[in-house]
Amino acid sequence: MSAPQPVKSMTVLQATFIGVGSMVGAGIFALLGAAGAVAGSAVWVSFLIAGIIAALQGYSFAKLGATYPSGGGILTFLSRGFGEGHLAGIGSWLFFTAGSIVVAMIATSFGGYASAVLTQNDAVWAKVFAVALILVMSGLNTIGSTAVARVQSVIVVIVLVILVVFAVVTIANWDLSLLSPAGYPGVQEIIASVALTFFAFLGFGVITFTAKDLPNPARQLPKAIYFALAIATTIYVAVSLGVFGTLTADQVVEYGTTALAEAAKPTLGQAGYVLMVITALFSTTGAVNAGLYPSIGMSAHLASVGQFPPVFGRSVGRFPVGLIVMAALATVLVIGFDLNKIASIGSAVALLVFSAVSVAHLRLFTKTGASVIVLVIGLVATLGTFVVFCTTTLVDEPATAIALVAIIAIAVILDFGWKAAARRGQRSSP
Repeated sequence: MSAPQPVKSMTVLQATFIGVGSMVGAGIFALLGAAGAVAGSAVWVSFLIAGIIAALQGYSFAKLGATYPSGGGILTFLSRGFGEGHLAGIGSWLFFTAGSIVVAMIATSFGGYASAVLTQNDAVWAKVFAVALILVMSGLNTIGSTAVARVQSVIVVIVLVILVVFAVVTIANWDLSLLSPAGYPGVQEIIASVALTFFAFLGFGVITFTAKDLPNPARQLPKAIYFALAIATTIYVAVSLGVFGTLTADQVVEYGTTALAEAAKPTLGQAGYVLMVITALFSTTGAVNAGLYPSIGMSAHLASVGQFPPVFGRSVGRFPVGLIVMAALATVLVIGFDLNKIASIGSAVALLVFSAVSVAHLRLFTKTGASVIVLVIGLVATLGTFVVFCTTTLVDEPATAIALVAIIAIAVILDFGWKAAARRGQRSSP
């Protein structure tokens, strides 16, 4: 007698909110200052271009997800396109690392806001708060996907309502001279910043892992992806217009992670500042929650197909090993890197993985029914952004460039090392 199958109870809206929650926490509260340092007041253009690239990738992911729904998410797409070989394996290790970087990035932002409110910006306490959030959200993820989805829905609704109010109020009172194209940097700088703002859209990839919890993933997954991208892009553009129409680019860079709260002061006063700080804490909490969500299904899937060691499919008590490893890696990143470096590394890794998925899809388009033209445009846009990023941002950040090369090298070593060990084990077994 077969074991009963788990009830799939996640809705399209809940899957959408998991993606929106992951994206908005990274994009608005964590990246405005970093993006402003590169693109100035043209950050809204950077977000719009990044949203278009994400939409092209979203089309690819939606077609693949409808054809190959799995708890392995986009990593299933890699293995379908390339087989269970080294390309899929290296991509899997890279994506797992990118997920940890996203969690670390957003947790760092949470720590900055919490420290600003409670400890007058004490740097040590900021890291303590960030690590504490990772631990608490890891605990929530052990309860199950239903709990994650319900908590995420509540958080996202609160955050979206407040951000819409913020955008309307600030845009109604903006200073258009601050957004004048005459003050924009060159096209190269704006394109370079796209690689950074694209980081703000990484959360939509998380939605592909909800396939295991959706009753009808072939129909529901594409809807969730498109809804999430539309909501996130609209919020990003509107809020960045409000912020950079209220503060100068230099002020946004100076305020960094608290720029959104500072932008609320001129129109909403100190109460607006406090409200946006609270919103930031909610948003980043939800984003860390959503960022950790795929670690369980992803790790179990990769262990089952031999891409990861079998231990990744096991649990220590209530804690799945994949969740433990992702949370531990995110904690190390929080402690050892600053916010901008985390964002840069995460963007570069994600652009590589998404490009690999596009190539894999080109090998599968006859099965998914996707348009080759759209897939090629998406691939060129994603790879082009990565190239510009390497020739601009990474040139000025040698430490980040070294870290990126090290992450890729580690992924290659882990994949080849694990698979060589697995082959030796198979030969030695009776």
